[in-house]
Amino acid sequence: MNKSYIDKLQKYVNQYLDSWDFFGVIQVIQKGEVVFERSGGYACLELGITNHVESRFSLASVSKQFTAFAIMLLHDRKQLDIDQPANRYLPPNMKISDQITVHHLLSHTSGLYNYINFESNFFGEENRLSYSKDEFFAKYINRQPTHNPSERYDYNNSNYHLLAWIIEHVSDMSYDEFLSRNIFEPLHMAHTTVDDGDKIIDGRSFNYVIDYDRYIKAPYSNEKFSIGAGAIVSNCEDLFKWYQCLRDRKMLSEEAHNRFFRENLNHYCYGLEHSYMYGTDKFSHGGDNMGITTYMQSFFDEDLCIIILSNNECINQYKLGNVISDILHGVEVDAPAKFQEISLSQNKQEHYCGTYLKNKIQIELINGKFYFTRFKGNLHIEIYPVGEDQFARRYYDQFKPYQITFDQNNKPQFFGYTLQDRARKDNLAEGTI
Repeated sequence: MNKSYIDKLQKYVNQYLDSWDFFGVIQVIQKGEVVFERSGGYACLELGITNHVESRFSLASVSKQFTAFAIMLLHDRKQLDIDQPANRYLPPNMKISDQITVHHLLSHTSGLYNYINFESNFFGEENRLSYSKDEFFAKYINRQPTHNPSERYDYNNSNYHLLAWIIEHVSDMSYDEFLSRNIFEPLHMAHTTVDDGDKIIDGRSFNYVIDYDRYIKAPYSNEKFSIGAGAIVSNCEDLFKWYQCLRDRKMLSEEAHNRFFRENLNHYCYGLEHSYMYGTDKFSHGGDNMGITTYMQSFFDEDLCIIILSNNECINQYKLGNVISDILHGVEVDAPAKFQEISLSQNKQEHYCGTYLKNKIQIELINGKFYFTRFKGNLHIEIYPVGEDQFARRYYDQFKPYQITFDQNNKPQFFGYTLQDRARKDNLAEGTI
């Protein structure tokens, strides 16, 4: 690795982390050598335990590639055919449209209803309750499809929940047991497991978010609801072993590997995204959840692996990861910068505040600061004005600011929802909590 590139990377990361708080680990490995490594922040604020390179983190959607790979193992063993209807491999009480194949689930082209939206009561409410696979399927997945299979790409956790249940039904093992026996143990990934919400996971970093201006525990969710789409916990050492497995095309036939890495709609393969950059292939995937930001990039031809694992929500892992790969490929990058704050008149301030979607989306002005309030008022994300009808989060590095638009009646719209009820002016003026 070019030493000047490493020096530039060191300088950039130092500047970036001066601007944004960071709980987590960054690791860059090329040709088996760790060329850059950084750990920071807390694994456990309560006990004052800091993160280190061996710390284990929730992966969120980086988990999807393991689910996809497990399906390809079953495909290779002739226990299922990914081009056949998924119904052939699902339990009898969990049937979907017969037009949807396993391939459609793997590539996010099934057309299934996507329950991750603001209107749904699942995120932040029902995902905190006791888990029932049958009830989860019946209420949130067994809905009228939004479009025909193959018609378009729609990233949707429902696809990967179903894949996990296919794995269980076909293998007659739990999802956790199948991945452990067939992927983690053969690859000696001793620090990788499926979090079912009950396990004691040694060395695992807890997830945190910022409420107002202080850290709190990430809102609880039952990890059983993440089956197939998330919930895997791992660390840098094990993820590099996984990278080597994919790089060396271990465990699958050539035909199965080709399908696993083949690009479908929207550059999505199976649990991985593909792009062609710097004259070579890049495979990557990120993960986001409450208190979780993760990203992994693989350049197999160059034997380059970039891993970012974080247990708070301050860095933008995609931006940082892409800048890291730019620097390592000799691309000039701009110094990290925050959006500049602007001032607003009192009338303008009042114009934005109120409820846009009851118990889900609200903008409040408290003690002279704006907050995007979520989860029935239990989480307050500070935002600040940065442009004409634009706001940025105070403690998180966004690609773009939030944009407030207006309907034909000049009513503000936030996340596509029109202001329903304005905040009381006495609260705005007094700034009381």
